[in-house]
This record gives sequence, structure tokens and C-alpha cells, in this order.
Amino acid sequence: MIDFSIDREVLDRNIKKAREKGIVLPTIAQLKDPKRVPGRILERLKATAMQAFSPVNLFRITWKNEPVESGGLYGPPNVIELPRELTGVKARILCLAGKWFPTGCHKVGAAYGCMVPKIVTGQFDTTCQKSVWPSTGNFCRGGAFNARILSCDSIAVMPENMSRERFEWLSGIVSETLRISGGDSNVKAVFDCVNELKRTRRDAVIFNQFDDMGNHLWHYHVTGTAAEEAFRLLARPGDRFAGVCFATGSAGTIGCADYLKQLHPAIKVAAVESLQCPTMFNNGFGEHRIEGIGDRHVPWIHNIRNTDNVICIDDADPMRLLRLFNDPEGRRYLKEEAKLDPAFVDALDVFGISGIANVLGCIKMAKYYELSEKDVLCTVLTDTAALYKSRIAGLAEAEGPYSLCRAAADHARSMLGAGTDYVKELTYPERKQIHNLKYYTWVEQQGHAASELNALWYDPENTWESVHRDIGKLDELIEEFNAAVLA
Repeated sequence: MIDFSIDREVLDRNIKKAREKGIVLPTIAQLKDPKRVPGRILERLKATAMQAFSPVNLFRITWKNEPVESGGLYGPPNVIELPRELTGVKARILCLAGKWFPTGCHKVGAAYGCMVPKIVTGQFDTTCQKSVWPSTGNFCRGGAFNARILSCDSIAVMPENMSRERFEWLSGIVSETLRISGGDSNVKAVFDCVNELKRTRRDAVIFNQFDDMGNHLWHYHVTGTAAEEAFRLLARPGDRFAGVCFATGSAGTIGCADYLKQLHPAIKVAAVESLQCPTMFNNGFGEHRIEGIGDRHVPWIHNIRNTDNVICIDDADPMRLLRLFNDPEGRRYLKEEAKLDPAFVDALDVFGISGIANVLGCIKMAKYYELSEKDVLCTVLTDTAALYKSRIAGLAEAEGPYSLCRAAADHARSMLGAGTDYVKELTYPERKQIHNLKYYTWVEQQGHAASELNALWYDPENTWESVHRDIGKLDELIEEFNAAVLA
């Protein structure tokens, strides 16, 4: 499922360039367990800012970075437990925080998972080819970050209606930004654009997060391990790991559920999407405001066999809560009326829009299954409010001044009042029905074979499980690459 065929001539050029630039690549095992990172790398990290375009920051593509802006090393997974006063449910909700990755978003990991196999096999020539990053935002940023470190040119392909901050971050980093008409759900147009690039530009190599199993592999091992360690770190005697909820953009993150299900077979796995674009829930379509998710198709790398629920979130709710969490009056309400810890409230910028949607999915799951204080749910906060300041300003302009009364209403309606509507518990035929939707995107439009699609369903041993085992082959190639660089 991951192509390990080697182009020796290109690989030798990649090694030569890496030697000239002082680039050493982390293995997936090192990103899972930073205790494996060599001492010489640790010394360089002590003098490097988190967001610097330094080769050493490739070793910070992990959930276990020390949460400081510069000079940090590693610790336990960056996890936040949400207070019951905020969520209104008995179940404990743990959130892995993407803020403490380079770029402030965990998508840099998905980008690395897609990119590194092609570097260490010579399928991507870092000396002359351009990396192309089709995305609805954060994958572009992660890919551009990695490419900049590797001194590669990159092309971002993104819908034009994404937040202004995404485009501002990319400006000056990528060599080209191709803006596709439409909003977040217009991924078909993104695919059409990259297919045209593939046809007309011999120097363009596409890194497609939606069907690249390197994305799945990175999350299976790195995010899966981090979620399990977060549970072990915070679990009390008798606690159960009850479920995980992840909004599906590329469906990379939900790949960690394959890892968690092996350890906790009873765990429930929910895919979250916008009510305004209920593709899995109702074969639906539409536009929505939860940036980075719900793209009117089922990603190739989504293992639907392991998905137990589909949960829809009304996009109005994350937008209300985004303002509640970031407006001074909203924070005053949370401190004075909801009685939340002031330090917790002051750190609420750790929630981006999709992270809020993920939390709402956990709340709905907790209510649907009537979970207790012994049940633990886990999700991720993909990015932070820093990428949505223009959205917050737009809400203020459209809705007028915020108040304690408005804050209380938003908290009560959009979080405390979240119900069990639009929660679907999938039967076997319903999971297969969702899986079969892949045919229309990936076989009819994007060139996969129907036999490959059937193999994803009927032959997990030689598809999904084969990818999970590929960590051994990939890390072996990375180590050989590094040895040649350092020789």
C-alpha cells in the first residue's frame, strides 16, 4: 500500500543535498517515542525555536514536545482534560493539543508521513521537483513547512474561502498558491487542479493526504500511541477508554483508532462531520463553516470497518463557542458564572473550530451512550484560534457586541444543550454502504481500481494491517538514508 520501489539516481541526489544542508530525518519510531532521539539532536533542539525552519524541528513532529516556544525538549503527550462545568457530561474528555507542533497544528505530521517515504526511496527529487499540497488549509501549511526545511519548492492548492490567516502564513513560504473557487467542501475542484498539474507539470509531485497511506501510518503509530499514553497518564482506577471522536477531513487522524481498537476492543469510534454537509450520515452534500473537515467525499484512507458512529455537528455551534472562548466577555462569563479555573479559561485559544467540533462530538457520544465518570473519551484539537482571528472579528461585526447574557446563552445552547440528535450508530451494512461511496471519487475520478477498493474492505490483512507493519520498512530506509548522509 506504500510504494517502496527505489530510484537510486534520485535517491543519491537527495542524500547529497541532505548532507549539504545538514538534514537528518526522524524515524516514525522516534516520533512515537522521543526517548529514541539521539543526544546530538537534543542539544540542537535546546537552541531552536518551535516554529523555526530548522532541520532539527523535523524531530518535533510529535505530540510530546515540551510546551514552550523555544528550546524545549520532550515530555508526556500534550493533553488537556476538559472540566465537567464546561462540557456538562460526566464522562471525562481528553484533548491532545496540536498547538505544540511546528506550525501550531498536527497536520505537519500527516505531511511528513506522506513526504518521507518518497524522499528515502527517490520517488521525489528534492533537488529539482516541486511538492504539491492539495488541502483545505492546514495540510498545505504542514507540507510547506517541511518543504521549506528541506529547501524544496512547494505549491499550495486550497479553496479560496479558507481563513485569511492560512493564506497569510503561506505567503512567502510556498513558491505558488493556487486558489480554487468555492469553500471548504470543494475538494473535487482541488483534485481537478492537482490532476491538471500532474498532467502538465513534470516537475510537480502530488502529496495527496486523502489517499496517501503515509498519512494513515503516521497517525496510527504516533497519534495512536499518544492517545493511549494520555489515557494511561490520567486514568483513575477502574476507568475505561470508552471512545474517540474525530472530524474527518483527510481521515488521517481517525486512523489512530485502528491502533486503539487493538488495545481496547470495546472502544467506540465516531467520525464527525458538519450537519450542513452530511456525506457519511445521509449521503448528503453542501457548504459549511467547520474549516478542514467534511469534503463531500469519503477519503480513501478512512477505514470505515472500524468506524462505529457518525455524528453531525451544526456548524453554528462551533462558531458560537469560538466567540465564547475568545471574547473578553465570554471569558468573564466562564470564570465568574461557570466557575472555571481562570488559567484554563485564559488558555482557550488552544481550540480551533474543528477542535471545538471534535469536543461536541465527544459530548454527544457521552450522552448517546449514557457514559459515566468512569468513562474516558479522547479527541484532538487540530489547530488553534490563532488561525481564525478574522472569523472571530467577522462574527463580532455580524452579530454586534458580546455580553455575559449572550455568553451564557451560547454555552447553554451549543455545549451544555448538545443532544443525541444526528448520532448514527452504524450497522455492518451501513458501514459498507459508506465504504462503497469511495467508488465514485476514487475509482471513477481518481484512478484507483475497483479491486483495490474491495481489498480495503475484504482483505484488511494485506491492506490496513500491511500499512501498519510498514513502519519497519520505512524506518529501515530512513536509517539507511541518514547513515549515508552522515558518512
